[in-house]
Amino acid sequence: MPCFNASLLLAGRVAFVAGISLTMAQAEANPPAPAELVLEGGRIYTVDAARSVAAALAVRDGRVVFVGTSAEAKRWIGPQTRVEELAGPLVLPGLVDAHIHPLDIVDLDVCDLDSHPLTLAELSAFVAKCVAHYAPPPGGRLVVHQWNYTDGNQPDAHHPTLRAALDAASTQVWIQLLGNDGHHGAFNSMALAQAKNAKGRIVGLSKATLAGEFAQYRPFVGVDALGEPNGAVNEDARYLIDTHSMLYSDLEAVSKVPERIPQRLNSVGITAILDAMASPIGLPVYDKLAASGQLTVRARLALFFDPSRTLTAAGKIDYDSMLDEAKKIRAKYANDPLIHADVIKLFADGVLEGNPFAVPPTLPNAAALKPFLQPIFSVDAAGHATVTGYVDTASELCGEVRAHPRKYLAAADINAFTQAHGYHPGQCAISSGELQHKREVILEYVRRMHLAGFNLHIHAISDRSVRTAVDAIEAARAADGNSTTRDALAHLQLAAPADVARIGRDHLYVAFTYAWMNTDPDYDLTVIPFFEKVHGNSYQALHRPGSYYEANNYPVRAVKAAGGILAAGSDAPVETRDPRPFVNMALAITRGYPGRPPLSLQQSISVREVIEAYTINGARMLGLEKDAGSIEVGKSADFVLVDRDILALADGGHPQAIADAHVLATWFRGTKVYAGGTR
Repeated sequence: MPCFNASLLLAGRVAFVAGISLTMAQAEANPPAPAELVLEGGRIYTVDAARSVAAALAVRDGRVVFVGTSAEAKRWIGPQTRVEELAGPLVLPGLVDAHIHPLDIVDLDVCDLDSHPLTLAELSAFVAKCVAHYAPPPGGRLVVHQWNYTDGNQPDAHHPTLRAALDAASTQVWIQLLGNDGHHGAFNSMALAQAKNAKGRIVGLSKATLAGEFAQYRPFVGVDALGEPNGAVNEDARYLIDTHSMLYSDLEAVSKVPERIPQRLNSVGITAILDAMASPIGLPVYDKLAASGQLTVRARLALFFDPSRTLTAAGKIDYDSMLDEAKKIRAKYANDPLIHADVIKLFADGVLEGNPFAVPPTLPNAAALKPFLQPIFSVDAAGHATVTGYVDTASELCGEVRAHPRKYLAAADINAFTQAHGYHPGQCAISSGELQHKREVILEYVRRMHLAGFNLHIHAISDRSVRTAVDAIEAARAADGNSTTRDALAHLQLAAPADVARIGRDHLYVAFTYAWMNTDPDYDLTVIPFFEKVHGNSYQALHRPGSYYEANNYPVRAVKAAGGILAAGSDAPVETRDPRPFVNMALAITRGYPGRPPLSLQQSISVREVIEAYTINGARMLGLEKDAGSIEVGKSADFVLVDRDILALADGGHPQAIADAHVLATWFRGTKVYAGGTR
């Protein structure tokens, strides 16, 4: 055992104390230049490396110059310093929304369903009122926003399909429903009739065109029992109709009030974003905000180009033109203090929701590793879908149906089959969903963009698309030898364990939308029965412990444990235009709303982990960590005063109460850009 010299130790202590005294004396003799702003008397969770908590901070020239105690902060106060008492329980760094569609979060005067679940009869009546109120001329268009495509939509004898419901609202104007997820849509007959073929000729969406020149779009178009379009038109099939913008819900209207975008973001504490689908046509909105000095967030743009719709004269994918355009935009914002465009957005697939009320049920379209099951649905006494059985797609009967589909085109033959076997012959179809683009296109697009120095941000919902996205990133990194890019995946509703391990090994960022992580019987019926055999519609039937979907949906804890980096993205306006960061935080912890059972609770994370996802991890994902993500000396003074201590709530066993938190004030670059009132 070592032996210490007591006299030397005592001398060392004396010298240390003397050194402190000298340092304090020097500090008193040489006080720092006064700050412009001092905030004191608060609880500041800095999210620095030590995850320390401070009581005060000082700001000069838009940057943090001091973080510490209120007593120490006095040294930064001069005659012109503005001193504010922090009249709120908690200060956090400015929040980072790492996956949002900001140009669509503004409230406008439009026909808006606000995601309310309505029966088809109620939906028809609501849309009819909008037709009367907004009075589009005959042959004009009515766009209906924020349609809830999963909850509600129960048919009745007078409104058996979406198409019938919208036709009942009007046959004199085109009607388009915009799904609140950006992937689903629905149209009335007048709009369906306007579908154009590749030559630009109007041929309409019908049973005949779906079997002919539009056959490739068949997985994305809902049909009725006779094979005619039932009004549901999803994903890229919507391009067939001369519709409202597929990129922005109402870009023209937003362009008139662009200041509402940062105002809404600041009101919920957000000071940095990734625009997860930034089209060149939307860039003037950012330019207008920047020129007016009203851009009070840092914006990273994930540039979106659609490879399937960007073709050469020979009909091949024009990778060069997309890359050239991306480089020009990146160069345009290279020296901008708030806007950068060094990310590329790509969709690997669509979404997982099917339609249990359709006959035959519409299957999910996202890319799955195994073929979807074919559940047989009915409606229970309360009007909710329920599973009564499954079609044996491997049976000799289904093999016969697939081999001779023309035998089941006539209504009489379809009805006879359904009466005899209890399901529609269309349910003999075998499908594993679709990648958004061919696999080779996804790999080549990612490779080219990566070689050009762009970071990739890939929408991946189902397990096969997650695998494809990781394959593409790994191949691109191998091609250029660069594994330090901030490549990210978004959503991950379902991921196989082997691919979660790869995400961790590659240290990929994952932008989860934590508010989606809850149980909802109506929603669950649109997804789970296509993956797992269930009977009925109870929580126990749908959420069997150990089942593949239950174990691997939204695998947040697994991704972190593997080495992946958690970020947070609201995906607003999906489900709601409100980015609702504190709802997301609460559900990351609880995985469920009060009064409902949780969804795969083993994948939950702690309050500190989700705060990191919303702050320092998001900042790193966007390349902003030198300026944002934590409250530290030298960083931009971006921070948020919250009306309750969300750390204490979680530590005290009340994480669900975090969802009710709201922002009292937001500062950006040292300026208060939002003040929501006092407690």
